[in-house]
Amino acid sequence: MQHLSLVLYTREGCCLCEGVEEHLRSVNLQGLVPPLELRVIDIDQDDIPLDIRALYDKEVPVIVLALGDKGKRQCVELPRLSPRLKGDSLFKWLQKVCFKALQTNQNCSIADLK
Repeated sequence: MQHLSLVLYTREGCCLCEGVEEHLRSVNLQGLVPPLELRVIDIDQDDIPLDIRALYDKEVPVIVLALGDKGKRQCVELPRLSPRLKGDSLFKWLQKVCFKALQTNQNCSIADLK
């Protein structure tokens, strides 16, 4: 079974990013089917691939469901998260959008995603 990650692209000093991260950390991601691991990535770090920086620079916070290990991955960008979703409502939203994303199963190349 391949590894599933919920990747949050963020940047330091972004209050929207901090809010989304706080909400995602408050949810039991291991309780989702399939379970997810949260990975928070600052797109301003020097080692972020230029294609990722260009894609998400003006869009953070961005949530991506990534399937697989480093290198060629399958991934799907999830819809923008409403700041009103918290707790059980956020859990149900994540379950719904992740299930739909897995059915969509779009391919993307993320060469060196941390």
